[in-house]
Amino acid sequence: MGGSCWTVGDFTVRRVDEVVLPPATGPWLLPAATPEVVAGHEWLRPDFADDDGTLRLATHSFAISAGGLKILVDTGIGNGKRRANPAWHDLRTGYLDDLTAAGFSPESVDLVVLTHLHADHVGWNTRLEADDWVPTFPNARYLTSRLEREFWAGYDMDEPRRQMFRDSVHPVEDAGLLDLIDVPADGVDVAPGVRLVPTPGHTPGHVAVRLASGGETALITGDSLHHPVQISRPDIGSCVDIDPVRAEATRRSLLASLADTGTLVLGTHFPPPTAGQVVSTETALAWNARADASPEGG
Repeated sequence: MGGSCWTVGDFTVRRVDEVVLPPATGPWLLPAATPEVVAGHEWLRPDFADDDGTLRLATHSFAISAGGLKILVDTGIGNGKRRANPAWHDLRTGYLDDLTAAGFSPESVDLVVLTHLHADHVGWNTRLEADDWVPTFPNARYLTSRLEREFWAGYDMDEPRRQMFRDSVHPVEDAGLLDLIDVPADGVDVAPGVRLVPTPGHTPGHVAVRLASGGETALITGDSLHHPVQISRPDIGSCVDIDPVRAEATRRSLLASLADTGTLVLGTHFPPPTAGQVVSTETALAWNARADASPEGG
C-alpha cells in the first residue's frame, strides 16, 4: 500500500497505510451512524461512505519529519498478532516495507507516540524475531500518557487484551523504552512543535497530537474521532468508548476548537483523502477535505 504526504510549516507528515477495514466495521464501531444518517450528509460521498451508507474506515500511522526528528504516531495492528477481531488477526501486510520506503527505517525512528493502548494502535510496537516479540524501533523512545498506562494496569482485562499487552506493550516496557508522560489540561510538548493534547473518553488517557510549525498547525486525532460523520454528528459515539459521555464532550470541545481555524486535521481511521479542515455551516460543522497529496521520497 502507499500513502500520502502533507507539509505543516517545516514539518512533513506522511500517512503510512496498513489496511482498509472491512465494510462490517462501521455498523459495529459506530452503530448510530445508520445509512439514513449517512444519507443526510452528502459530503461524505464518495470518499468516506458508499452510496448505500456503508462507512469507509482504514488503519494507518503518521510518520513525521520534525526538526531533524523522525516521529511515528500510532503503530497500527501489526503482523502475525493473535487477535479476536478477524480483521486484525494474523495480518501479513507490507507496512514495514512502506514505512522504510518513506524514509523511516525502524532503526531511524526517534519517537513513537501512542495516542492510547488499543490493539489497532500499538501492534507494530513489536515484531517477531525467532519466537520472541521484540521492539520494532530499537532506538526510539515510545511515549504514552501515564494516566493511560496506569488505567490499564488496574483494569480487569479479558484474555484478548492481555495477549495484546503481552505481545505489543510488555516487550517495549521490558526493554526500558516506554516513557510515561504526564499530560496536563493544556497539553505538553514532547518535541519542538509537537504537543500531546488530552482528549479523554475513548480511553481515560487518550491524547491527540498537535503539530505547529511556521505559523501552520495540524492535529492527529487518534480515536477522539473515528470517522468524518462525527464532525457533523458529535453525538455519534464508538461502541468501544470507555466513557461515552466524556468522549462526546471531548469531541464537541475539540471540534469547536478546530472549526474555521485552518488547522489541518488528520484522521487516524479516516480513509483517503484523510486530511482536511473543520468548517462551520448554517446548520452544523462539516469537513472540507484536502485532496489526497502524493507521496514524496524519503
